[in-house]
Amino acid sequence: MQLKGKLILIDKDINWTSFDVVSKIRNFIKKKFNLKKLKVGHAGTLDPLATGLLIICYGKMTKEIDSFIGLDKSYSGKMIIGSSTPSYDLETKPNVFYQTDHINEKLIYEKVNEFIGDIMQKPPIFSAVKKNGIRSYKLARQGEQVNLEKRKITIRDFKITEINFPELSFQVNCSKGTYIRSLINDFGKALKSGAHLTELRRTKIGEFSVNDSLKVMDFIKTFKN
Repeated sequence: MQLKGKLILIDKDINWTSFDVVSKIRNFIKKKFNLKKLKVGHAGTLDPLATGLLIICYGKMTKEIDSFIGLDKSYSGKMIIGSSTPSYDLETKPNVFYQTDHINEKLIYEKVNEFIGDIMQKPPIFSAVKKNGIRSYKLARQGEQVNLEKRKITIRDFKITEINFPELSFQVNCSKGTYIRSLINDFGKALKSGAHLTELRRTKIGEFSVNDSLKVMDFIKTFKN
């Protein structure tokens, strides 16, 4: 590793926060090279329940983080049709249930296509978006009402790859700032039903692939000696 700075591709495990990954790598590099300070950052947060590609930069490479954040992202995942959760994923339990008798494959594929292109999307209230200077997830967990503004995003591709109703598998390629949880929640509404995210994996950031990444502990073992 070069102390002047480097980009590291990490395959984040479930239940790790992006900050957990940054902290683990920072502490490892500082200890290995006996450093008092070291700049380390990531180029795009992954939710704790999501897995997959996380770009980590340290040293002078942290100056390039914004350019990586701006790259398109690709994901694969699964959703359940017929119920929704306050967080739009499994961080919270399903609390609203819907009819699904009217939903068939034709309707599913028809509605998927409606989301491709430039769309306006409202972030989940259980997110790091700030409202009056406070992270919205903190307000939501306190039971407060949170109203976030819609943002323009671009969905370049949205495919249903497998149907095991009520579970659907999907792939998405999208612009920065896209919340896949919100996409799935909105997709459920488009079906005149509900939906929530059950699995999410980031597979690419620009041309960087999760296939070229390492788990955090594998990275540490590889470079320990």
